[in-house]
Amino acid sequence: MNPTGVYTALVTPFKNGQVDETSLVNLVKQQMKNGIKKFVVNGTTAESPTLSHEESLAILKLVTLTAGSEATIMFGSGSNNTRKTIEFSLKAVAAGAKSLLVVVPYYNKPPQQGLFEHFKTIGEEVSVPILLYNVPGRTITSLELDTIQRLSKIKNIVGIKEATGNLEFGSQIINSCEKSWSVLSGDDETCLDLQKAGGKGVISVCSHIMPKKMSEWFAQPVEQAQLDDFHAARELIRSLYITSNPIPVKAALQILGVIEQDEMRLPLCRLTAEQKKQLESALKKFEKYL
Repeated sequence: MNPTGVYTALVTPFKNGQVDETSLVNLVKQQMKNGIKKFVVNGTTAESPTLSHEESLAILKLVTLTAGSEATIMFGSGSNNTRKTIEFSLKAVAAGAKSLLVVVPYYNKPPQQGLFEHFKTIGEEVSVPILLYNVPGRTITSLELDTIQRLSKIKNIVGIKEATGNLEFGSQIINSCEKSWSVLSGDDETCLDLQKAGGKGVISVCSHIMPKKMSEWFAQPVEQAQLDDFHAARELIRSLYITSNPIPVKAALQILGVIEQDEMRLPLCRLTAEQKKQLESALKKFEKYL
């Protein structure tokens, strides 16, 4: 089944340098209580570059156990090394991952043919559904429309997390690929607008703090009243991006009492005092959305 609806790209709570399993369980339960039953484990928001493979797989198992059989869990297994991505993907599948989020290779700047061969090779060697992850703001390299169209024809590549925030480009993908193919937004600020254009859902950061609202907005075909309500909350959404994600959202979760600490792993660090004051102000102003 192709991915649809709202996925929360789970943060990784830390305490004294270790994964805070108690806070992670609290977070998953808070999400499910408020309508979110789909999760991405080991995505960018999880601080995946600073997690060991052992930690990532242990988190996958804990989230799976906590969420239970009614939940849908996707695992981020991508890297800029094709062979290592395949090896890690197979370990994740063995640990229970039912689908994979595979990011565009970063740093080594492959050309479009290299990107095509990278994803094609992974798709041929891994049996579970794969969602491409296009996020040039972090990877520099971006999938072009022709490459996406070619990849959409590979059997178990079932869609894309489109995180450019470019609605025109997102609409081009939607209109040029098979209707069954899933185009999910990876940009909170424009996610409902992409849904209205024919998207199938979102992999979200802001759903950490407003899971109920996000569930409501994506539960039915998008009407103007939903868009107006969504656009009214943009200041709150933007407050989660006053510095690098997931620094602000972890601070927000700590302020709201969902996780115990807003601890980060270097090279990420906590909000400054001024940034935290700005975030607290937005949370208070938009309390009705939380």
